[in-house]
Amino acid sequence: MDATILHECLELSLSGRIAFPEVVARMLATGVERYDADLTRRELRHYATDDSTHAESLPLADAPMVAREFSATAVRSAVASAQRREIDYPHFLRRIMAAGSVGYTAYLAGRKVVYFGRAGETHVEPFTVPA
Repeated sequence: MDATILHECLELSLSGRIAFPEVVARMLATGVERYDADLTRRELRHYATDDSTHAESLPLADAPMVAREFSATAVRSAVASAQRREIDYPHFLRRIMAAGSVGYTAYLAGRKVVYFGRAGETHVEPFTVPA
């Protein structure tokens, strides 16, 4: 796992210069099998196939508190907007926080993202891996 590539992915995502499919491709190429986004701590944790890990701060200006109620519908809406490239990564994060998501885990090899609410609610969003 290459921490430089992971940091670059985060910087490019935050600036809107890279979309999720390319992030997935780059992470898979460097050996990442999954990553967690902890929206309460504003932190990303990456896990590689060789059991190495890497953590990064998730700087998010003007981040809202995570809503008390979880709305899978609002999470799905934010995902759809991001997939259509109507919103960038920071806006996506703010929307899922407003939807009550305390974080998510992206299972790259499993091709799904699981979003979590405060009381253990979940929403599973499958995705395709770029060729």
